[in-house]
Amino acid sequence: MRITKVYTKFGDGGKTYLANGEVVPKTHPRVVAYGDVDELNSFIGLIRSELPEELKELDGILRDIQNDLFLIGGDLATPPDAPFKVRRMDGEKVMWLEGLIDRYNGELPPLKEFILPAGHRVSALLHVARTVCRRAERTVISAMEGEDINPQVQIYLNRLSDLLFVLARWINHRMGTGEEYARFK
Repeated sequence: MRITKVYTKFGDGGKTYLANGEVVPKTHPRVVAYGDVDELNSFIGLIRSELPEELKELDGILRDIQNDLFLIGGDLATPPDAPFKVRRMDGEKVMWLEGLIDRYNGELPPLKEFILPAGHRVSALLHVARTVCRRAERTVISAMEGEDINPQVQIYLNRLSDLLFVLARWINHRMGTGEEYARFK
């Protein structure tokens, strides 16, 4: 598919199309959910642009996550009764994230206290992406209350937020920035 025209003016009336051609308001739960996922994807792109040479090993992982987020967007935009098949998020991608979590968390000291989302710039950006991911997950859960949505989407986002947290910690550890602990005084 080639996009030759960026604007159609159709959305000026507050409506958009789902992938199956159904016209819905831009506040439709599916649209809101894939909008939050798109925002997350953009933050991941920003993080990739900020990676210093010492952290370039993460670029391929983050690129693959961006592709997964596009897959999720298509999954969310396509109701299950669409007259065509789309690639759906699956448990294999979730297991891939779990493997990454285990790998990077294995290099970290145990977490004993709450940490502040701070430190190295890329770590701080990952914490922002983590919170956007958590919001996207909540939006998907809300949409699931009235829509038939692939449950693997929510599971993937849940695991992704865990990975973003672990990577933020790993970067602070790797770059020697350390972690700041929350004080409850």
